[in-house]
Amino acid sequence: MFREKEQRATNGLLVLLVAIVLLVVSVIGIIGAANAEQGLAAAAWAVLLAATIIACAGLFTVNPNEAKVLTLFGKYIGTVRQAGLWFANPFFAKKRISLRIRNFETAKLKVNDNHSNPIEIAAIVVWKVIDSAEALFEVDDFQHYVQTQSESAVRALAQTYPYDAHATDEIALSTHPHEVAKGLQAAIAERLEKAGVDVIEARISHLAYAPEIASAMLRRQQASAIIAARRKIVEGAVGMVENALELISEKSLVTLDDERKAAMVSNLLVVLCSDRDAQPIVNAGTIYQ
Repeated sequence: MFREKEQRATNGLLVLLVAIVLLVVSVIGIIGAANAEQGLAAAAWAVLLAATIIACAGLFTVNPNEAKVLTLFGKYIGTVRQAGLWFANPFFAKKRISLRIRNFETAKLKVNDNHSNPIEIAAIVVWKVIDSAEALFEVDDFQHYVQTQSESAVRALAQTYPYDAHATDEIALSTHPHEVAKGLQAAIAERLEKAGVDVIEARISHLAYAPEIASAMLRRQQASAIIAARRKIVEGAVGMVENALELISEKSLVTLDDERKAAMVSNLLVVLCSDRDAQPIVNAGTIYQ
């Protein structure tokens, strides 16, 4: 496997100044030799001029957060990361590669979740190159590789978790974004380990049921919400009835037998749990008539 190695390059400013001087001197020498009709001297100055021009091809710049990968006839030589003007062998091929942080959003994928419900999911992946040699030589096109493997990881993640949590301790895509994001980042990083890429962040950007089941799932969610609300209302009503009976007993307002307590509990629960206002009924007799 290829691993990045640092390549030390010569200061390009010094080489540029020397090259400018040699170019000027060579041109002047060629003109002087031609005027003096000294063919051999003119040829020598021409060779120096050609060599200087060829040497100038070895000058290259490295911008901040950028690297130049040097190769010679297919052999990896090294990588220059330090920003500035540099000089290396003019026959080196110099491949630019960005070390800046990048991000992209995957396409909206239609997959089945852990409960076999069709859902639509997409993610945003933030990444950067940390090993230029691996990025260039271990995979064919590292940018396309990152996108393809990220979509594969998103698809696998969606099949691991359910859309909605049906148990208290169950991790779901819609209710545990932090845990899901950590799992997605780890899955993508594992796939991109050989591409010299570091995954900085990965998070879900789009999550929804597929259109063909969206309405049915919405009704199920509404029903679950209604049941949860009703459960909370009943718990509160039972507590209020219990407090009412305790207060009546403590203050000795009336003496209630079991049948009257049952009737009172029934009436209070109806009043407290009803969706509509209670309609009072005046009882002119007793509970037994």
